[in-house]
Amino acid sequence: MIGKVVIITGASSGIGKALAKEFSHRGAKLSLGARRIDQLEILKSELKNSEILCIQTDVSQESDCKKLIDMTLDSFGKIDVLINNAGISMRALFKDMDLEVMHRVMDVNFYGTVYCTKYALPHLLVSKGSLVGIISIAGYLGLPGRTAYSASKFAIRGFLDTIRIEHLHSGLHVLVAAPGFTASEVRKAALTADGMPQGETPRNEGAMMSAETCAHAIAEAVKKRKRTLILTFVEGKLSVFLGKFFPSLLDRLTYNHMAKEPDSPVKSH
Repeated sequence: MIGKVVIITGASSGIGKALAKEFSHRGAKLSLGARRIDQLEILKSELKNSEILCIQTDVSQESDCKKLIDMTLDSFGKIDVLINNAGISMRALFKDMDLEVMHRVMDVNFYGTVYCTKYALPHLLVSKGSLVGIISIAGYLGLPGRTAYSASKFAIRGFLDTIRIEHLHSGLHVLVAAPGFTASEVRKAALTADGMPQGETPRNEGAMMSAETCAHAIAEAVKKRKRTLILTFVEGKLSVFLGKFFPSLLDRLTYNHMAKEPDSPVKSH
């Protein structure tokens, strides 16, 4: 990755921050986008890498996504990797949820990926680079109480799979990476039924895969130009397997698993 130009959205915390550190250690030039520009500047100072560009970016705004791509090109002259990582979650049953929550989650998770990809794609085709989408195991199975989140992650997977096929003979690499539950700030900022952040995570973050482990696996998948990456065995690989061959069983297991969360909107039976 030495000398490669890597754009990472949502780079101020969680997996995005860990990805920035991982690719910096591998010698890449970084263009980091996030709403919290102060956190990006702190990260830049920690990495002590002079070839890091920090750009305040709200990926739900098309103009911000275009600015992120344009400023990267102005500074580095090319794009080798785009990692669409920025995302928000939510926690409520669809019947109780304000539809504005659905719009907000789709705007950030799905349309943020669409906007950044639209403006970066011509340059990735030139470099025969990598287009990456960070989804979740929620992009393979419907998580009850995470309606908008699962919908957005399914949409990203379908979008990127189609981009891959459209450019099958162009040399473009497309990776769809699906971490399992990963320790990050995403659950603290998750939206409740009325659109307010829940503030506290309902899960034991210490028992989850670390963001650093996740970032290393994603970087290796980019290096090897893999098409899919499903992390964790039980939550990830086993769930996808069961979804293909025993879908009704997976539905029941998923329901029961999500119902065990503290204060879960999903009722135990």
